[in-house]
Amino acid sequence: MSHPASRPIGLHPVTRAVRRALGLATAGSLALISPALLADEAESAEALETVTVEAEALSLVTEGSDNYRVSRTSTATKLDLTPRETPQSVSVVTRAQLEDFNLDTINDALESAPGVTVERVETDRTYYSSRGFEISNLQVDGLRLPMPYNNVHGDIDTAVYDRVEVVRGATGLMSGSGNPAATVNFVRKRPTATPQASVSGTLGSHEHRRLAVDVSGPLDDEGRVRGRLVAAGLDADAYLDRLHRERGVLYGVLEADLTDSTQLALGHTWQRNDTDSNMWGALPLYDSAGNPTDYDRSTSSAPDWSYWNGETQRSFVELTQRLSDDWSLKGTVTHLDMVSDTELFYIGSVPDADTGRIPNSFTLSKYDRHLEQWVADVHAKGDVEAFGRTHQLVLGSDWSQSRNQQSSLYAAASEDLPPLDDWDGDYPEPEFGDPDFVNDATIKERSLYGAGKLDLADRWTAVVGARMSWLDTVGEQYGSSQDTTLDNELTPYAGLIYDLTDQASLYASYTEIFNPQTEMDRGGQYLDPIEGSSYELGLKADVFDGGADASLAVFRTEQDNVAQPDGQVNGRDVYRAVDGITSEGVEVTLAGELAPGWQASAGYTYLEIEDADGEATNTYIPRNMVKVATSYRPASLESLKVGARLRWQDDIERERDNADGRTRQEAYALVDLMASYDFSDSLTGSLNVNNVTDEKYLTSLKWDQGYYGASRHVMANLTWRY
Repeated sequence: MSHPASRPIGLHPVTRAVRRALGLATAGSLALISPALLADEAESAEALETVTVEAEALSLVTEGSDNYRVSRTSTATKLDLTPRETPQSVSVVTRAQLEDFNLDTINDALESAPGVTVERVETDRTYYSSRGFEISNLQVDGLRLPMPYNNVHGDIDTAVYDRVEVVRGATGLMSGSGNPAATVNFVRKRPTATPQASVSGTLGSHEHRRLAVDVSGPLDDEGRVRGRLVAAGLDADAYLDRLHRERGVLYGVLEADLTDSTQLALGHTWQRNDTDSNMWGALPLYDSAGNPTDYDRSTSSAPDWSYWNGETQRSFVELTQRLSDDWSLKGTVTHLDMVSDTELFYIGSVPDADTGRIPNSFTLSKYDRHLEQWVADVHAKGDVEAFGRTHQLVLGSDWSQSRNQQSSLYAAASEDLPPLDDWDGDYPEPEFGDPDFVNDATIKERSLYGAGKLDLADRWTAVVGARMSWLDTVGEQYGSSQDTTLDNELTPYAGLIYDLTDQASLYASYTEIFNPQTEMDRGGQYLDPIEGSSYELGLKADVFDGGADASLAVFRTEQDNVAQPDGQVNGRDVYRAVDGITSEGVEVTLAGELAPGWQASAGYTYLEIEDADGEATNTYIPRNMVKVATSYRPASLESLKVGARLRWQDDIERERDNADGRTRQEAYALVDLMASYDFSDSLTGSLNVNNVTDEKYLTSLKWDQGYYGASRHVMANLTWRY
């Protein structure tokens, strides 16, 4: 969103990196370097070798560039590793991709991430999956973010973030408990060393209106205090009948160099989502005779009075102390307060095969939720000389406490529904009674962890580590006690890397995982934690003259105690634990500059998921998936950029919960096109056309209901930068 006025359009990435390293643009980890240190780097920049400059500079900057890659990530281990030094599959959705394709929510961003499936099960609740399992590990700036129920309520705005990093596979070293699916790390924007500002306005189909403002720079003459303020607002209808969204986000962060070796950062994010006529559940996918339904794309199951409003407040304090030239100590404390207020309408039956009417079997609920979290982390990181070689180590501890309070009030349904294609949302608004249940549970997790990148020999590197975790849960859910304790849960991590050449490496990695579950059995008790192990073998290489990263990975995951649907009890979904679930497959990715001005991010995933009997399971997850995003800035017309995004998946299906047969979604492809033009160094206009072929498809088959994805739509954007 923000980049400097003197934008080096069309220059080679190394040249652009040098300019930004000298202070023309900053983001992400650049905020951790004092202006004095930047000045020292500037004086010696001309003496650096070109290759060295690229490696250093690109690790500092993603914002303000066209890059679809980053050179370093610490999401998997907290060690500062290049993609080739990370013994797992890594993908990054950079700020350039977010801007090129107008990806203003995390759901939109993750739909561009190779190997990730975005399960839009209803309009205001989303699950993510990778390698056959739900993603339960989220981070913000590398700090673990507990995720009750493994889903996200509402839309998370991307205005706050510089990039989104995804490490696929188990990352228990940094996440403690969690599924062996992937870890998603949201990296916030940080204050810049030079003044900059931007204003961006977007108009689109379905009355889509969005405005974003981003201001950053030093707050004193010496540049020792820096600040950044980001604000964005959305007001939009939708392709779905009656659905209307309003969203506001405000993010502020201050950084201060207390001394030449000490930096303090303070930040706060506020976001509010207000949604009218949202769906709880979705559309019936078959009728009383078992025939598939086929509604208009705009059809919604929401009445005109339903809503889902939510507000999130997230604050953090971060203190970084440089202990020496080689070691630093960092402590972070973050607090999350999230409240939700809803009135909801759920269709629990299927339409009559002859008339299309839906009989009165509805759930009407007023659902309120309050989630409060505290998370703290302190770790030391640095280099150690041993056996004539330099090794990198990190030692740390983290602690979290999450209190989740919920209540639901119910009302009786009063009448049947006409065929949904003919329904205008008119349904008597109920008066809700006393709460039917009140849930209040607190989960505490504390851990010690350590990791090291060990330089074993000229071509051999090991990345090893372990985490010891303690978990406690107190409280009740649906009237059942949930008091549990897990002690001394050891999570090992090991990776070995062999450099075939200076540009290519082979790697292997192994880790064990455990994951406490919030799914309940028929007796109202939480299922035992998932246990298992994850293996990965791969090849990584720097390609296209070092401008891009390529990888090939083969993986296998084994799990026990995996929750599988087991019907309902008193209207509540219940689950049973299943052993012997395995996931294995292949991933191929490519990200970076393929030629001057040509950026690309591409991934192919092949997946098999089987139960203990060798039968396919989790069939709602695609077995083959392709994701490509690319842009090109021609040397003959450097002000112009054109691009395209492709998302393809093969057939998916699921068994019906209350009828014989299976529901199926055929393979489909979604194509998006973009073009932008720099009218000047300060003014850029862009046009995005999404779902160009107007493909009709179901957004998910994770549940026994579903709804259709967005029709073809257009967005026009105008951005002014200083």
